[in-house]
Amino acid sequence: METEQELNPAQQEVLTELGAPKEQRPRFDAMLRHELQRALEDGLEPMLPMLDLRKGEKPGDSMFVSKYALGQVLGCERKFVAEQAEPFGWKVPIARGTIAHKAIELSVHWRRELDPMTLVDEAMARRGEGIDPLADWLQTISETERAELRGTTNDLVLKFLECFPPLKPAWYPSTETSLRVEIHDRFVLSGRCDLSIGVAEGDRAGKVLVDLKTGKTSIHHRDDLRFYALLDAIRIGTPPRRLATYYLDQGRFQVEDVTENLLLSTVARVVDGVERMLMLSSGQRDATTATGPACRWCPVRHDCDVGKRHLADDEDTALGASW
Repeated sequence: METEQELNPAQQEVLTELGAPKEQRPRFDAMLRHELQRALEDGLEPMLPMLDLRKGEKPGDSMFVSKYALGQVLGCERKFVAEQAEPFGWKVPIARGTIAHKAIELSVHWRRELDPMTLVDEAMARRGEGIDPLADWLQTISETERAELRGTTNDLVLKFLECFPPLKPAWYPSTETSLRVEIHDRFVLSGRCDLSIGVAEGDRAGKVLVDLKTGKTSIHHRDDLRFYALLDAIRIGTPPRRLATYYLDQGRFQVEDVTENLLLSTVARVVDGVERMLMLSSGQRDATTATGPACRWCPVRHDCDVGKRHLADDEDTALGASW
């Protein structure tokens, strides 16, 4: 008979934050999904003529909207425009998250000892057998890149296993859950949530969406999960119960409960972001500049006077604080 694993304080905190008795889980009106859908349709309908004005797009092409694009355009528009012009390519910092999610998925049904490196190797092997761009990249990377990918992904998986209790199949865990909503057959809102746990029971919310992060905390990270919650609410009708951003480096949560007002405010954010994207991509206005931590890796940082001043001020502040 298998014995229950003794949990450390971080793992116990995860159970406390993500769990809730059935009677404490909220109910939502069955018409909410239709209200959210209509709100998106009403907000995006005036922008339909702008879709065919986008540079580099063919008439009739759909517009794909992701949480990343929304976060970028609602931050620094100039950085958003510059990154849109760059072709996407797989790199170690991008691939490690996808491989880590696959390793976590394997851990749910793993019948041997949970060894992070073995899980990572199995995950890389599985993803490398596909016929998608990630598989092509994995099959052609150098040994140096492969070693870096294994090492950095192992760090993520190890931290996850240290901080999270073993994910039981009875909790309905799912990694990289695909979500998609189409509006007016032209706007495609889509994304993949790092981890979901639990399911709804009728109109009673039971699912928790988890976004795994490294590095510093940011209030903007909550917007990613709110976007996923909106898509999931429209998809099945009952929204998630709770949203949790988990910082693996710190073993800490940012948690908030899902409400109708939160979902409606997210609709407004999506509409605002889409309008900005269309205005910029159709050349109807110039991009604005906003400073922040992302200035450090902005592709136009060397030509941006505002960004260079911000980085210089930031370095002066850091130097002063260290003495």
